[in-house]
Amino acid sequence: MLLGLAAALTAAGLYGVAAVLQASGARQVARASGLDPRVLVRILRQPPAAAALVLMLTGFLLHLLSVRLVPLFLAQAGIAVSLVVTALLAVFRFGERLSRTECVSVGAVIAGLVLLSASSGEVGNGDGGSIPWALFAAIVVIAALAWVAGRRRGPSSTAALGLLAGFGYAIVGISARLLPDFQPLHLVASPATWSLGIGGSLAFFLYSLALQRGAVTLATTPMIVTQTVTPAAVGVLLLGDGVRPGWAVAAAVGFVVTVAAATALVRFEGAHQGASPAAAPHPTNG
Repeated sequence: MLLGLAAALTAAGLYGVAAVLQASGARQVARASGLDPRVLVRILRQPPAAAALVLMLTGFLLHLLSVRLVPLFLAQAGIAVSLVVTALLAVFRFGERLSRTECVSVGAVIAGLVLLSASSGEVGNGDGGSIPWALFAAIVVIAALAWVAGRRRGPSSTAALGLLAGFGYAIVGISARLLPDFQPLHLVASPATWSLGIGGSLAFFLYSLALQRGAVTLATTPMIVTQTVTPAAVGVLLLGDGVRPGWAVAAAVGFVVTVAAATALVRFEGAHQGASPAAAPHPTNG
């Protein structure tokens, strides 16, 4: 249990740093018009974004270890600590000041996630059944909704793309849990391997677009919440992950606090950005 949690927290630190580096790279490239996949190539040519990709892949290996050792409930809650790392680094890197409301909201998100993690029980042994195929359907839905969100402008587009990126990363977490083993032939034959790769690539792309369009906190908060809560729910409801006896109420409270605080943070940051156009980044051609 401790090794799995330590792996998740270390991965969270790497993800938090990677988010800021990814934002640095994304903001050096002209904003994409809609969902232009070519922008991802241009972003990855920027050294900060390339470094972010390396950190994220390293973090993923630790995340993979975590989801195999502890319930998705706990592994994803540990990963969510990256929100704090990202928020603090964004203050220093981009001068994104965190108001008292935002600080309280970030703290409440973490408190809710702590409750969720404390409520986790044993790792389930469900094989996932048809879940991998449902994940492919979810990827199609995410891409369709992203096409709509990508055509919008302003804070709502930033938050929506971050939210959809979070669902993409949720697919990564669920797929990692469903991998049969690490033998190459089994991995190639497993639908979970392909849903993991496609979902992760789509999520990285959408998050890059979100970071181009608005504040790091506005893009990251909905992403973190969806990539935390969605796999946790799948783990408990479909994969047999347990909730500690007597902790069902705490788990419910943690869920409500996390979602409510994240929603408040997104609404506050979105209103702030909408009222102050200068707050939005202005990337240059790269």
